[in-house]
Amino acid sequence: MATFSLHVHARIASLVGSGFYTIGPCGEELLSAAALALKPEDTTALHYRHTGMSLARQLHEGKQLNNLLLNRARGYTVSKHDPVTGGVHCSIGDGPNEYLVTSTLSSQCPAAVGRALGFSLLENKDGSKPISFATIGDGSLHNHHFLSAFTLARHAKHLKVKCPMVFGISNNGLSISYETKNFVDSMFEDKEDPLIPVFRSDGQDMLDVYDQTRKACDYARKHQSPCIVLYSNLIRRFGHAATDRQYAYLGDEEIQNMAGNCVLKIAMQQAVEELGFATYSELYDRLSEIHHMADQAFSQATQEPKVTLEDMMSRVSAPLASLPRKKLPTLLPPKGENKPQVMRKNMNRCFHEILQSDPSVVYLGEDVRHGGYYLVTEDLAKDFPTRVLDFPPDETTLLGAALGFAQLGLTPIVEIPYAKYLDCGVDMFYEIAIQHWLSCPKKKKKTGMIIRLQGFDRGLFGGNFHTHNMLNHLPPGVDVICFSNGRDYVKGMRHAVLQAKAGRVVMIVDCTHLLNLRHIHDRDRAWEFPYPGDKNDLLTFHDIRRYKTSDVFRETAGTTKVAIVSYGNGVVTSLKACRALRERGVLREEVELDVIDCPYLSGVPSGLKDALKDYQNVVFADICKEGPGSNVFSSMIVALQGGGLPQNW
Repeated sequence: MATFSLHVHARIASLVGSGFYTIGPCGEELLSAAALALKPEDTTALHYRHTGMSLARQLHEGKQLNNLLLNRARGYTVSKHDPVTGGVHCSIGDGPNEYLVTSTLSSQCPAAVGRALGFSLLENKDGSKPISFATIGDGSLHNHHFLSAFTLARHAKHLKVKCPMVFGISNNGLSISYETKNFVDSMFEDKEDPLIPVFRSDGQDMLDVYDQTRKACDYARKHQSPCIVLYSNLIRRFGHAATDRQYAYLGDEEIQNMAGNCVLKIAMQQAVEELGFATYSELYDRLSEIHHMADQAFSQATQEPKVTLEDMMSRVSAPLASLPRKKLPTLLPPKGENKPQVMRKNMNRCFHEILQSDPSVVYLGEDVRHGGYYLVTEDLAKDFPTRVLDFPPDETTLLGAALGFAQLGLTPIVEIPYAKYLDCGVDMFYEIAIQHWLSCPKKKKKTGMIIRLQGFDRGLFGGNFHTHNMLNHLPPGVDVICFSNGRDYVKGMRHAVLQAKAGRVVMIVDCTHLLNLRHIHDRDRAWEFPYPGDKNDLLTFHDIRRYKTSDVFRETAGTTKVAIVSYGNGVVTSLKACRALRERGVLREEVELDVIDCPYLSGVPSGLKDALKDYQNVVFADICKEGPGSNVFSSMIVALQGGGLPQNW
């Protein structure tokens, strides 16, 4: 009843210009009964037509209906007080174990499978066995998010890995205007699936909905395995949304028949004649009361303030975590083991340190258990067998699983094998990036993680598909960093973990060429560094490193000051260029040429602003390809033009 009333008033609010979200659940209200099969510890991610499940679950937990109606009305009218998104969208996800769904397709599925896989990494001292429950519509079966998540769940079952996942699929035969023609039945045929069983329910029978959902949940909980519950015999009422031009693809008679299929009548008949729950008169009075409550909820919600531009800009990322005041113990290596090392070995030792120090950290990737393609994760799985996890070669589920892990309170470090492979999971990457912005500031669930993007380099191996040399996937909400050496990597990774635990998404881009680089000039071993043993030694987002080439290469400093600003592999190239310019006599002796290593690429570090005050000239040496969205220094230069950029650049 509440679901139907919300839909009606959402359409009214839209017609009078006080509401914007009109995608409705009419025709699928009886799926609300599925929520009663869930336990409080179970997690859910619900399709936009399954509002009723969210309401039923919260009512079952003791929440008051008038408050629930008000909160949903706030979503439909984008009130600043909406407890799910805080007024930037309309999403389901208000319950304590209910996760916000950003998409109307199936982007919720990879993270849902990630949560199912992540449960086994948590200590449930109360002995509970939570399951992950996610719902989609039959049109979403074609979407790669579902197909990837479904395949990963099947793969987990095949490997006998715990994955208590229930996919709820509602079949109303339409994906907006596209007729699915019961494709779902051919996809999940009657024959027994050896990996993922299917439970089938009549979507117009709330008792059967509850019964089959309970069986599916019991199966997933008992066997710690995935399954499907399929809700069929559903008929969509009143179109996909208020803007849906049904008459363009349906006949008048079809539209009238669909509108006339009121499942509330079926539910009332069951409540009165099968359950003896109430009389028809009592149910009519209750429906009238709920309609009145919904009307009041929308009246209040429409008068509440909306978010401002300042509100939206301030919530792009979680606030930066303060640096720890408590002094952490210094790591004292065995005698003789802190000699200067190449970047790869310092990185490997850093990951050992982090996994040893923080039990919430998990390392995910493809081929990482055996050491990875460049031995960066060598022996990690040996020392931390349950927290270094290999995934099949699918970046959508790899990133989705990382999001699910983060939502459970873990701190994922997820390795993407090569820069180009980010393209394969870019939708999920954007999902991760937008989670914090889309969530209500008062009820944010942490989604912080570190994404280690491998393979950003000089383009010598694998062509475009490996060394992509582009960073064109940089949405707001991601801190992008590219270190040039092992010493800074260790300090910066410690800081990145601190920020990820606070909810920020940090992407560290590696330059493959630097991993084993020892020398800059001849055999000088200048790019080997000892491991920074002090755990309090951090490199923050605002820190830069300045190399005075006259000091390094014993040149006399002059009066004209020039800076080359770069990052990653560009720092080494710039240092080599400085030597070459000196040796070829291109630079006069009175020119002082410095190289500034600026690892942070998502904004202008304060350290860079301060450093540039010392120079009359600056060259930005960007190692990305040219082109729209590729050159990461472009936006930084624009920001510096507002103040702090030397005249000659």
